[in-house]
Amino acid sequence: CNVRTAKKYNPPLSLPLPGAQPSISNAEGDILFLLDSSGSVSYYEFSKVKEFMWDLVRPFSFGPKDVQTSIIHISTTPTMEFPFDRYQSRGGVQQAIRDTRQLMGDTNTGQALSYAKEKFFSNEAGARPEVPKVLVWVTDGFSTDDISEPMQLLKDMGVTVFIVSTGRGNYLELSAAASQPPEKHLHFVDVDDLPIITKELRDAMLGTQPQANRLHAVDITSSSFRLVWPELLSQETGYYSLEYAPTNNLAGKRTTQLSGAHTSFTVSNLMPETTYEVALVPESNVHYFPPQTTRVTTLAEAEGCSLARPTSHLGVQPTQLPGQLGSDSQDSVAAYQVLYGPLPGDSAQLLEVDGKRNSTVVENLAPNTTYLVTVTAIYRSGKEKSLSAKACTQEGE
Repeated sequence: CNVRTAKKYNPPLSLPLPGAQPSISNAEGDILFLLDSSGSVSYYEFSKVKEFMWDLVRPFSFGPKDVQTSIIHISTTPTMEFPFDRYQSRGGVQQAIRDTRQLMGDTNTGQALSYAKEKFFSNEAGARPEVPKVLVWVTDGFSTDDISEPMQLLKDMGVTVFIVSTGRGNYLELSAAASQPPEKHLHFVDVDDLPIITKELRDAMLGTQPQANRLHAVDITSSSFRLVWPELLSQETGYYSLEYAPTNNLAGKRTTQLSGAHTSFTVSNLMPETTYEVALVPESNVHYFPPQTTRVTTLAEAEGCSLARPTSHLGVQPTQLPGQLGSDSQDSVAAYQVLYGPLPGDSAQLLEVDGKRNSTVVENLAPNTTYLVTVTAIYRSGKEKSLSAKACTQEGE
């Protein structure tokens, strides 16, 4: 249905909307809704926001290895409607959202955010330690207390913050509060038009999945990279359509069709130092899987050895990577992966390093050879950040 029809047709929460999206599998995370339950919100607005919340999560699978959700009320005193692990089915989540009642009171959003920080990492609240954390705050743009400090603490702990403003919220304040970039994490929309942004926001939430659960590139060289993705299909249930093109020449898109048995593919004959947009579209006749996208930049072409190192080993110190090594923070570095291989060449070896260390030695290397070394910090939240450098071994026996 078009937008005009969707605005006029407002069925009860218990009924499916026309054009409902099929199930989304292979998603994992704790989703917390920060619901403005104060007296500044009308009963009509509160009901429309509840419909939006259910619309947003309806396609997900719920369970201890899938998506879990909870609600915290913004009021005079913050209140958790139900813990993350209480409802493990679509029907249970739907009924729980429908039964949620407005509390009225003051709009103490800062208090609610501090309360949310405790619950996001609490076993008692049913939260899980090793899954993505997503906060969705729907607001009319008004708060009686400061939100900047508790919101920043949440983001520092690895929580991805999405904000939907249905009122006249201050753009600068809300864009600073949302995760970056704001064009992906902040929406201004009338309460009657919330269905317009539902799919876009849901797709952005899916983008918070750790790399192991989505399309990503490894073994990147100046002319190729290998794409890896989770097992979504099989030979019998469908196929993949892979599309890629330079960011500055999207019209030059190339398309490859792969059988459903594939979980990786090497893209070659690429230009050096070029950023490519990549999309993997699972075409299944059983379940709906959203397209997965990533952006990959190829390396510069290898030059001659100019940095002398010992013949048979290199010292690697990942001290410039973000994160507090050995700290007790929720988003400290759990481990490092050191990927190294000669240039040019398609071979690479992987070395695992404990997150408490800040250096390691790569041994048994060829003399007079340029190596590309990529150090990836793997955070406890599932996020990953990488740095790459070239190093050369000396001439030797």
